[in-house]
Amino acid sequence: MKKLLLAYGKRKKDIKKRLMDFRETGKDKEKTRLEMFFCLCTPQSKALSCWSAISEMKEKGLLDNGSKGEISKLISSKGVRFKNNKARYIIEARGKFADVWNVLNAKKPQEAREWLVENINGYGYKEASHFMRNSGYRELAILDRHILKNLEKLGVIDSVPKALTKKNYFEIENRFREFSEKTGIPMDELDLLFWAEEAGLIFK
Repeated sequence: MKKLLLAYGKRKKDIKKRLMDFRETGKDKEKTRLEMFFCLCTPQSKALSCWSAISEMKEKGLLDNGSKGEISKLISSKGVRFKNNKARYIIEARGKFADVWNVLNAKKPQEAREWLVENINGYGYKEASHFMRNSGYRELAILDRHILKNLEKLGVIDSVPKALTKKNYFEIENRFREFSEKTGIPMDELDLLFWAEEAGLIFK
C-alpha cells in the first residue's frame, strides 16, 4: 500500500490532467467517435498501435467510407489483432454513433454502459467502460489484464479469473471500488496509475 501511495504521489498531477482531457473529449462529438472506434480495437492489442491505426484511418477517410477489407488490412499492418472482426465492428458502429452520442448524454453511467454492451458489437463491459472513461465518465472499472493482475497482487481479489462473466465483472468492480475508497484514490486514477507503472507513460 505504501508503495502504491508513493507512486500515486509522483503521478497524481499528470493523472488528473489526463482525466480532464478525457472530460473535454466527451464534449466533442468527433473526438468521442474516435474513442468509440479505438476501444473496439483494443482487446488483446497494444493501445498505442490501436490509436495509430485509428489516426491513420481518420486521415485516409476509412472510418467513414472504408470497406471491411481496407480497414482490416490497415489495422493488421499496425499490429492490431482479430482484424476481420474488428473491421466489421467498426463498420457497424459508425452507423450507430448518433444513438451512442444521445445515450451518453441522456442516461446515467451504469445505464449507458449497459446500452453499449447490448447494442455495440465488440463491446463487453471492459470495452464499454474503457470508452466511457475516455469520454469523461468516472467510477467505472476497466477490468483488463493489467488491472486484474494488480488487484491480485494487492490482495483485492484472490486470483485473476479465466473469464469475466457479467456477475463476476460487477463483483470485482465492487471490490475495486471498495479498495479505491480505502486508499483514497479514485478508480479511474488507479487504472491510469497501474497502466503508467507498467508502461512508463499515461495514455488511454
